[in-house]
Amino acid sequence: MPQIVILPHAKLCPEGAVIETEAGKSVCDVLLENDIHIEHACEKSCACTTCHVIVREGFASLNEATDTEEDLLDKAWGLEAQSRLSCQAIVADEDLVVEIPKYTINHASEGSH
Repeated sequence: MPQIVILPHAKLCPEGAVIETEAGKSVCDVLLENDIHIEHACEKSCACTTCHVIVREGFASLNEATDTEEDLLDKAWGLEAQSRLSCQAIVADEDLVVEIPKYTINHASEGSH
């Protein structure tokens, strides 16, 4: 069973996390199922960039990004070569190390005060 190591994020996962999951799930779903409340303003329909993550290890094991995802990623804050929308990145059989960027382009984040 693959593991996803979530690097510490000051607000969403201050201590970091190690999550065992099954292949075939999106990174976003795995995070949400494990109480890491990553933003997903478009309800995981690949229409925004609020669930942007950077895959530090295991990037090549993920499914290939679609043209739509690539176009959206161009608008993401802190874009890197290993960036993916977590709602579109499907876990395979390899372990992943994932970083949630400090900011999103959604300045009026739902649930923040």
